[in-house]
Amino acid sequence: MTEDQKLLVERVQTGVRMEKRLLKVLKAFAEYHDMTLGDLLEGIVLHAFDGKVPFNPASLERIQELKRFYDFDLDSSASHRLKEIKARPTHRRGADK
Repeated sequence: MTEDQKLLVERVQTGVRMEKRLLKVLKAFAEYHDMTLGDLLEGIVLHAFDGKVPFNPASLERIQELKRFYDFDLDSSASHRLKEIKARPTHRRGADK
């Protein structure tokens, strides 16, 4: 199959939860490459399923810059060890009236 051939797929809307700073880095990286977050995640997963690295050295450098900007200090060693904190309650104006 040539790169010019398009593959027709059915996409679905999904709501996934992930670490807040990780999402910021992913969104910024997708925006930097003028692509959607969904397209970026699809590409990462398809590469991972094939046992391939999804990023070239220049992309890895950009990701490191974004991680520093968003104070994201986790790496793959944190996988399966993340525990979610309970969200702080938000105070709505007029809710107590």
